[in-house]
Amino acid sequence: MPYHIFFRRIRRRIRQKSLNHKEYLLQRESARTLVMERLIYFVGEYAKLDPILAQFMKYNHVSIRNQRRRWGSCSSKKNLNFNYRILTLSPELRDYIIVHELCHLKELHHGKTFWDLVERIIPDGQALNMKVRHIKFQ
Repeated sequence: MPYHIFFRRIRRRIRQKSLNHKEYLLQRESARTLVMERLIYFVGEYAKLDPILAQFMKYNHVSIRNQRRRWGSCSSKKNLNFNYRILTLSPELRDYIIVHELCHLKELHHGKTFWDLVERIIPDGQALNMKVRHIKFQ
């Protein structure tokens, strides 16, 4: 293959990737807006239920990422991470994922106290958990 044709193909691939990257950045910002709005809402809901509980719901940093296998995660440093693909889910599944990670700020495990905390806001939390587990990433 001639030298100039090879580089023309490479430039075309780079342009195609950059368009996809631009779409990803737009979707990531949309996901950030959605997640931040819902986090504020749910912290307020927990504050209505128990003002002391709301003190545990303080987070440090929220990241929106392109993760392959997780919808969300919470670190011991109180950082929340969410997959940008959360936009593709139904509103009830989005809210479940956000509440799930928010509850990890207080309980860093999946024990009974954790599920009780989730179900104070999302009554069918464990059923939604099973639905989320069976969704394939694209």
